[in-house]
Amino acid sequence: MSKPVEFGMDTFGDVTVGVDGKLLPQAQVIRNVVDEAILADEVGIDFIGVGEHHRADFAVSAPEVVLAGIATRTERIKLGSAVTVLSSDDPIRVFERFSTVNALSNGRAEVILGRGSFTESFPLFGYKLNDYETLFNEKLDLFAALLENGPVNWEGELRPPLKNVTVYPQVEDGKLSAWIGVGGSPESVMRSVHYRIPMTLAIIGGDPKRFLPFVSLYRQAQEQAGAKPMPLGVHSPGYVAATDEAAREELWPGYKAMHDRIGRERGWPPTTKESFIREIESGSTYAGSPETVARKIAATIRTLGNDRFDLKYSSGTTSHEKMMKSIELYGTKVIPMVRDMLAEKDEAA
Repeated sequence: MSKPVEFGMDTFGDVTVGVDGKLLPQAQVIRNVVDEAILADEVGIDFIGVGEHHRADFAVSAPEVVLAGIATRTERIKLGSAVTVLSSDDPIRVFERFSTVNALSNGRAEVILGRGSFTESFPLFGYKLNDYETLFNEKLDLFAALLENGPVNWEGELRPPLKNVTVYPQVEDGKLSAWIGVGGSPESVMRSVHYRIPMTLAIIGGDPKRFLPFVSLYRQAQEQAGAKPMPLGVHSPGYVAATDEAAREELWPGYKAMHDRIGRERGWPPTTKESFIREIESGSTYAGSPETVARKIAATIRTLGNDRFDLKYSSGTTSHEKMMKSIELYGTKVIPMVRDMLAEKDEAA
């Protein structure tokens, strides 16, 4: 029988609207994220990831602090970032913060390392975008050394060398759990294999099958290295409601607001209802009734063989109340359905 798949959810702390249709204060959004995580813990969701941004439309700039708050209010759910922008942070401080969350949560912390889809953190913290590649590569190299949980001897180009340095608090049992967030490039896949840090694929548009070459490369590179297979994660947007029609109507306003806002910055045309529906029906937006979403998630897992599926449940201005209902349906309806579907496949095989 196949090993159990984990089911998680992610949020970027999108600033949402209240009952009056006006945007909520960012402080309230952060408190709402904590409530969403508590509900996720109660309904059996395995993981919650909280993203890092430094701009007005996202409330969370310090995910580790939010995760620490969640740690004290939950019992079993794993707690991670989605993602930590390592390029514009200090690897030692990142390790210290997440090992602290790990202590508070009795070993439930995970860090997902990435470059981020926005670049505001670079000028904010005094880094040059011209050093984009060098910063990530060197900082990841140091962070990988820190994950060994022992004295570090390390030398690079961007900071003084470290000689026999131990970083505290040390992880109590084993190693700090880490992933590398990958948007889809062979270099990123090979980097994950090289550092022995599992890969989670951010599939935010188009048919998930287009990522099969990266999954094959990931597995083949591990096999050729003679290494023990690492888990594979997938992150995609979605929303669950009572019916397919209700999910589309409830998700569309926030979805459009987010896509058009980012599109104005990046020179994209406004999104259309037709493209939105196309993404739901044949792309990577998992929106619909519990059965519709479950069937689509199960199909992705069968295709890619991923060990974790994370639903990016927040979408632009979509309200906290709607997201809470979506989380409840995801945990109580969708996840059990997917597990049954995968079990049926195993029995048939």
